[in-house]
Amino acid sequence: MIRKLRTPAALPALCTLLAAALLLAAGAGRAQATGYRYWSFWERQGDHWTYATEGPSTARPADGDVQGFRFAVSADSQDASKPRGTAGFAAVCAHTPARHGSKRVALVLDFGVRADAPSGETPPAPRTVCARAPSDATTAEALAAVAKPLRYDTNALLCAISGYPAKGCGEQVTTGGDGKSGATKSAAKNDGGGPSAGLLTGGAVIAVLAGAAVWQARRRRHG
Repeated sequence: MIRKLRTPAALPALCTLLAAALLLAAGAGRAQATGYRYWSFWERQGDHWTYATEGPSTARPADGDVQGFRFAVSADSQDASKPRGTAGFAAVCAHTPARHGSKRVALVLDFGVRADAPSGETPPAPRTVCARAPSDATTAEALAAVAKPLRYDTNALLCAISGYPAKGCGEQVTTGGDGKSGATKSAAKNDGGGPSAGLLTGGAVIAVLAGAAVWQARRRRHG
């Protein structure tokens, strides 16, 4: 006679607990995501923004170009927030006529949202401005002509446009599951790239539950 193998009564419940532990571990990883608070630099191509391939101190736009800056918390260029607004060169520079020996660059300055602002600061409203600069000027020079004061760090990283933010420069911050930035975090504290404490805790829970499931199955089989 062929005996039917019976599923241990407690096994479905243990499987459910395992699934819950996996979700908790994944949630812990998302809750501890990190990013950087900084000004990103963009170039407008038609109706689309593309992340600039070089910095504003070396980029040399042509007359008629549209470039943008966005202040936000993001992990990298793939995650960076784009400047908001759809105004093109014709709209931004409508009242700035062409002039021999100079060029016009339409700049979109997006100071971001309150959730990404440093503690105690409020982002100004986004704005557009037409910068006139010498024909060989860099984007940084065009920006300086219309959006002072600018602030840079010792590595020439752009830290502030029109004085915003008043302090800080590319600092690492933690972000919650809702994408809102949280407390500032030192990059040196997590330079090893190892798993977060939440993931380690979730892994331990999964291991314990998995062991319990195996023990329960063996007990039922030999009982």
